[in-house]
Amino acid sequence: MSQREMSVAGTFYPDSKSEIERYITHFNKSFSVKDENRNKIKPRAIICPHAGYIYSGFTSNLAFNLSSNKDIKRVIVFGPSHRVYIKGASIALFDTYKTPLGDLKIDLEYSKKLKEKYGFLDFNESLHKEHSTETQAPFIKNYFKEAKIIEIVYGELDFNELSKLTDELLLDKENFIVISTDLSHFYPLNEAKKLDNICLNAIASKNLELFDKGCEACGKIGVKAIIKSAIKYNFDTELLYYCTSYDKTKDDSSVVGYASALIGEKI
Repeated sequence: MSQREMSVAGTFYPDSKSEIERYITHFNKSFSVKDENRNKIKPRAIICPHAGYIYSGFTSNLAFNLSSNKDIKRVIVFGPSHRVYIKGASIALFDTYKTPLGDLKIDLEYSKKLKEKYGFLDFNESLHKEHSTETQAPFIKNYFKEAKIIEIVYGELDFNELSKLTDELLLDKENFIVISTDLSHFYPLNEAKKLDNICLNAIASKNLELFDKGCEACGKIGVKAIIKSAIKYNFDTELLYYCTSYDKTKDDSSVVGYASALIGEKI
C-alpha cells in the first residue's frame, strides 16, 4: 500500500497527536462566534493559510471549525508548489495520507478519474512533499474524520482551467474544497497590509480583476479559480480573520500575511 508520507511534521506543525490536539483546543478557546455579525454561509469551500501553526494555525483552524460537517465524503485540497517547478498540476495517486492524528484515505478512484478528464493533471511524486497542502491535512483529519482526501499541487497554470475543475467538484455536495494560500511575503508591515487588503477586497467582492492590481498571494491561481466558481454558482464569501507574522514575532520589517474565508451558499 502506497502512502503520502509527512514531510513537514515537526517543523510547520507538531509531529505528535497530543500536541496537535492541544493546539486545536487552544485555538478553539481563543474565539467565539457571534451569529448576528456573520453572513450565515453554508461553507462549500474555504481559503486558508499554510505557514507554521504558531503563525497561521489559528487563522486556518477558524475556517475548518466553522465548516465541520459529518456529511462531507471528500475533501479536495489545492496548494501551490513552492519547491518544484511544474507546468499544470499533480494529483496524489497514493492509497493513504499520513498525519499525526491518523491516516486519511485518499479517494484514489476519484482522483484517477479526474486525472483522465483534465489534461493539466498528472502525477509527479516529487510534488507531494509540499507544505501548502500538507499543513491542511491534520485539520482535515480532525474536523472531517470520515472523509477521504484528494491532494492537488499546482504550478504554472491558467486559473480559468483550474476553475473548470472546481466547478465540477462543487456540483457534488459531498465534496469540500480547501484553497491553501498565504498572502504577501517579506514586506514591511504597513506595505504588507496595503497589498493584502487588495486580496481581501477581491475575495470579499468576488472581483477577479482586482486580484491583478497588487495581490501577491502565493496561491492566487487557486484563489481566483474558486472565486470564479463562486461567481458562477452565486456563492457568497465571508472573510473570517486576517493577521501577519508580526503578531507573533513583533518584527515589522519583513512580514507574511495570512487570512481565512468561507465560500458557500447563503442560508
